[in-house]
Amino acid sequence: MYVIVLLVHSWLRWAVLAAGLVAVFRGGSREETGGKWFTILLDVQVTLGLLLYFVLSPITGAALDDFGGAMKIPQLRFFAVEHVFGMVIGTALAHIGRARVRKAPSHRRGRTAAIFYGLALIAILASIPWPGMPAGRPLFKW
Repeated sequence: MYVIVLLVHSWLRWAVLAAGLVAVFRGGSREETGGKWFTILLDVQVTLGLLLYFVLSPITGAALDDFGGAMKIPQLRFFAVEHVFGMVIGTALAHIGRARVRKAPSHRRGRTAAIFYGLALIAILASIPWPGMPAGRPLFKW
């Protein structure tokens, strides 16, 4: 089960990033489907991530067993704290942005979408375990 959820979580990031780009550039449109899909995919991704974090992952299981010791190991610290924190911030920014875009007057929607979805995308991009990082993962997990 762990391998399957991790595989889906890994591949779904590309859909989240693509939807994020669409939301940044088209999120202020009248129908606002870009922002809606960005937040929906982000919610699914976070749900899978929390399932991995609290139930399935041996990495975060080891980190949670000895949290103080995990803070001294960069790979464990990344998955136990940095990855989760950045993704929660990104998700919160996307949801705040979606609410603000819906309430904004039409002439401010594009700017509001670009700001909030852009900040969300930056937080998400900074929190992904890219190859070459100490806790890096491959771009495409098989």
